[in-house]
Amino acid sequence: MKITAIETYIAGNPWKNWLFARVFTDEGIYGVGEGTLNYFAKTVEMAIHELKPLILGIDPFQVEIISQRLIRDVWSDGAHIHMCAVAAIETACWDIIGKACNQPIYNLWGGKCHDRLRAYANGWYRGPRTPESFGEKAKDVIRRGYTALKFDPFGDAWRTLSRYDFDLSIDIIRAVRDAVGSKVDILVEGHRRFNVGTAVELAEAMHPFQPTWFEEPVEHTRISATIEVARRSPVPIASGENLSNKQQVAELLEADVVSYFQPEPLNLGGLYAARKLAELADAHFAMMAPHSAQGPLCSAGCVQLNASTPNFFIHEIFDEFNEPWEKEIVTGAVEVVDGYIDVPARPGLGIDLNIEEIRKHPYQQEAWLPLFKSGWEMREGEKT
Repeated sequence: MKITAIETYIAGNPWKNWLFARVFTDEGIYGVGEGTLNYFAKTVEMAIHELKPLILGIDPFQVEIISQRLIRDVWSDGAHIHMCAVAAIETACWDIIGKACNQPIYNLWGGKCHDRLRAYANGWYRGPRTPESFGEKAKDVIRRGYTALKFDPFGDAWRTLSRYDFDLSIDIIRAVRDAVGSKVDILVEGHRRFNVGTAVELAEAMHPFQPTWFEEPVEHTRISATIEVARRSPVPIASGENLSNKQQVAELLEADVVSYFQPEPLNLGGLYAARKLAELADAHFAMMAPHSAQGPLCSAGCVQLNASTPNFFIHEIFDEFNEPWEKEIVTGAVEVVDGYIDVPARPGLGIDLNIEEIRKHPYQQEAWLPLFKSGWEMREGEKT
């Protein structure tokens, strides 16, 4: 079997353009993958096509060789843009392998460790940044059957917070806890907003409300800062989604202070890259909670990853809170029932693209998440 062609498609979700790829073979089997990256859909798409000549004619079963050609051999380090392009191709290769073997991908990585995956809701809190709005929307999430939910209460904060915004953020966390009760996990998203001092102060202030984790409180490019916060925080720290190579991951995990490792398979160059790092996380006592805030193919890929991972903790879900047409652009979309995902037995990723539906939702340059702009929580792109 040989790779013969790669095609790309963009679906213009209002808050993030989703980038998809199809990799074709000479035996009539094709695979699908995703390379979504906030703001850079067109850039990553071009990177896929620039990389394409390096793997045409190669057997898609040779995933390690393909990854080496696409990452090591080009010598330049393009970080997220580079890795998301590689991930789209790598994931599609695993989809091809699964289809050729008539097996789900998790069976190619040691088998299924979990029949069901507990999920947490994200993207549910569109609306005013008030305790009342967050509290009411949190109640709706729990009525849907979820036992965990994540949110960013910090507005457009960067590095520090005014006393008013600090107190408002804690009031929002309090309102969510009051709304959902003591048995629901609340996960607080930091979006890399703060310096070490502010992050620690926030962790101490939110601790009485028993958040399961405080996620990405500081900038990922200074790993020592994340480790410092984790050592001083009374709330467990979750991190890892913005790392783009295994060396960064090793540096983060070697301190044994990060409780939840959140690899983003797209940022790391694909599903198998993330699966291998799950073993490293396990060696450092961290639970796996992969970042899955992109499109529906990324969700399906994370199902395969999580099903095969013994130290899996929880699966992130945006799908239910995205645009209603999301499920029309794919077949076999991930489904959440009473807060859990049943692991499918379909071959490969178990999902496919509906190209005609994707073409109804073209690329929009303003479709991105401006996290340091007031009103970003509405997820309306640059129009906010």
